[in-house]
Amino acid sequence: MTEQHARSHPPQTARVLNIADVIDRNGVSRFQAVIVVLCFLIVAIDGFDTAAIGFIAPAIRAQWQLAPSQLAPVFGAGLAGLMAGALLFGPFADRLGRKRLLLICVLGFGVASAASAWANSLGALIALRFLTGMGLGAAMPNAITLTSEYCPAARRSFLVTTMFCGFTVGSALGGLVAAALIEHYGWRAVLLTGGVAPLLLLPVLGGWLPESVRYLAATGCPAQQIAAILRRIAPQEDFTHASFVTSDASAAGSPIAGLFLPSLLRGTILLWLTFFMSLLVIYLLSSWLPTLLRSTGVTLQTAALVTAMFQVGGTVGAIVLGWLMDRVNPHLVLAASYTLAGLFIAAIGNLTATPWLAALAVFGAGFCVSGSQVGANALSAAFYPTDCRATGVSWANGVGRSGSVVGSIAGGAMLTAGMTMPALFMTVGVPAVIAGVSMLMFGLFRGSQSHAGPATPLIERTASR
Repeated sequence: MTEQHARSHPPQTARVLNIADVIDRNGVSRFQAVIVVLCFLIVAIDGFDTAAIGFIAPAIRAQWQLAPSQLAPVFGAGLAGLMAGALLFGPFADRLGRKRLLLICVLGFGVASAASAWANSLGALIALRFLTGMGLGAAMPNAITLTSEYCPAARRSFLVTTMFCGFTVGSALGGLVAAALIEHYGWRAVLLTGGVAPLLLLPVLGGWLPESVRYLAATGCPAQQIAAILRRIAPQEDFTHASFVTSDASAAGSPIAGLFLPSLLRGTILLWLTFFMSLLVIYLLSSWLPTLLRSTGVTLQTAALVTAMFQVGGTVGAIVLGWLMDRVNPHLVLAASYTLAGLFIAAIGNLTATPWLAALAVFGAGFCVSGSQVGANALSAAFYPTDCRATGVSWANGVGRSGSVVGSIAGGAMLTAGMTMPALFMTVGVPAVIAGVSMLMFGLFRGSQSHAGPATPLIERTASR
């Protein structure tokens, strides 16, 4: 009787489901949209902080009676912090989890920014700006990683680039808030606002932001917890008696070592070259374009309006290029866009006598180079496997931040050298073209990988139930 009962009720066989397949075959749920919005807000705070320090610098200089050269370390400290945060804390997200590190970073840069409002000396302000930058430098790549890991492949580039537009939105708010607060409450109120905003966001992130489901599967999380998250993405699917795997894990034990595996090394170097050249151009133009335009004799107002077109173009470019990357070969899209950026930048130097034409060229440059940089972030998140993805995105951004430092210095050096406007802008366009060539080579490398298959064995980790 027992044997007959066993034959009629065979034991349940666990189905093995790949996390990526489940996400890719479903649309974008409300749950995933919330993740995109929350990461958008994190990146917006970064944009706010980046823009606000530029607006409050004249007020700090006036109150503390500083020479212009004394303000340079305030800007440099923030950039150095961004680079250090990306390089130092990226690997921790692949060990501790994306959500946990994001919460730590948001708390850290919130407290540091708020404390900056009470800085009573230039040295204290520089130190706190560095700490603020470290938190922001670690948070942004992890926001990109977490968003990418919850997006279906068919819409990943568009969703990640749209999320990253929070940076330009935050930058715009930074200018507006600074203009409203400085006159009535002083520059300290702007820094306090930049600190309070992330601290208010923190409990929302703690309650609503999930851990990466791919990270949970890769680290052996119980299947019931993974199934509960996936039901919020695909409520119509049955995950009963299912176990979950992630098949995009590398064979390296350390997240940092994973970046240099034979299957990833060439791609890592090409991404780093792209990020370095791209951010060099972006920060050089962002820092020096108003001064360069002003030196041609246009009014300060005209220089500001023309420069604003760079950020407008970057926002539009990020959305359009992200949409194209989901429909056409993304590497070719970015390679072509970076190359066009070089042409638009070179054109600026020949159009400064006609402000509206210069504005069009600046818009085109922003569309192509800033938009492509956002797309490159999405591409880097798609390139690296789960167990070193956060490290890969963070280190690419960290190397890129070193390019931003070079760009900020190079603008002043070229002005001092007395270069003509056409020669100067043609020189600035060269790194954008190099980024385009690098992205084209990256695409060829990935194409050869897909034809040859993975160069190293991939590990599948099944979550225990």
